[in-house]
Amino acid sequence: MKGEKDAFLENRLARYERWMAKGKIDFSARVIPVREAIDTRQWILPASQVRDILQAADPIAVTACVCRSHYQRCGHPVDVCLLLNSVAAAEIKRKQARPVSLKAAKKILETADKEGLVHLTFHMPGPDIYALCSCCACCCHDLQILKQYHRPDLVVRSDFIAVDAAEKCVHCSLCVDRCIFDARRMIIGKMHFDPARCYGCGLCATICPAGAIGMRPRAE
Repeated sequence: MKGEKDAFLENRLARYERWMAKGKIDFSARVIPVREAIDTRQWILPASQVRDILQAADPIAVTACVCRSHYQRCGHPVDVCLLLNSVAAAEIKRKQARPVSLKAAKKILETADKEGLVHLTFHMPGPDIYALCSCCACCCHDLQILKQYHRPDLVVRSDFIAVDAAEKCVHCSLCVDRCIFDARRMIIGKMHFDPARCYGCGLCATICPAGAIGMRPRAE
């Protein structure tokens, strides 16, 4: 119910704040763009992108999304959370996750892309990314904390940002429905894009039927 405290989110936020206060983490999650949104013929993807993260991981495991399992607010697939390296090994040993190949992990991400889920890497004390999850705004703990608690400091934008070719836009609103960060809105029948709100997930670019949306490195 609105106005009631959510212990699931409150506990997660308290953990992040303890780690940040001790200087153990700078943020909890980073948005990673959908690979299909990036034209790799033009750009060399930085090491923080999906392909490089998965290729560097050993082992890789898949487990049920704890957030969607907890909230059960949508029909998005549950078995799309990828665990990496030592965390993957530990959860495989505990039989809480199953090992998957690099090829299988990529197929899981392709399914998540089609579902309109945002890729997030998750971080805890230590140098390694421990999970690459595919998240929805209605269930994901970090996306809920970002929006409900107004904590943009916890979720880092991707290295990319969407760019629009306004003359191509047919104002169909498909990108508006895909954008969970409220960077796109329909106003009097016209699509309006606010780049200041863009987290660079790339989901808008992969749904646009007119090819009016692209992605470019944020530094530019």
